[in-house]
Amino acid sequence: MIPSQMLKGTLEGCVLAILRQEERYGYEISQTLERYGFGRIPEGTVYPLLLRLEKRGSIIASFRASPEGPQRKYYALTELGQKELAEFFRNYRELTGAVDQLIEMTGGHSHAQEDEAAVGGE
Repeated sequence: MIPSQMLKGTLEGCVLAILRQEERYGYEISQTLERYGFGRIPEGTVYPLLLRLEKRGSIIASFRASPEGPQRKYYALTELGQKELAEFFRNYRELTGAVDQLIEMTGGHSHAQEDEAAVGGE
C-alpha cells in the first residue's frame, strides 16, 4: 500500500489523468484509483480534492440522472486542467527519474528490504 503522505502529492495529477479518459463521478474516480493500485482512497480525501480542482478551474462539474437513485455529479477536465496535467506528467517524470537514479547509485534497495529478506530467510 502506498503511504498517504507520498500519495497526497500526486493524487491531484492522477485524478486529472483519470478525467482525461472520460467524465466520471466521485465514487467512480475512487474505484478507478483503487483498480490502478492506489488502495482505497477515502471520500474525505477525494471530494475535497475535486472541490479544489473545480474551484481552481481545472475541472467542471455537471449533474446527470442516475439509473440508481439521485442525480450524480460528473466531473470533466477543462483546458486549464489539461495544461496542469501535462505539467504534472513532466514534473512527475523528472522526480521519478531523479529518485530512480538515486536508488541505482545507492545500491538499488533499502536496508528495510535486507531486513525483510533476513527475516524471511530464517
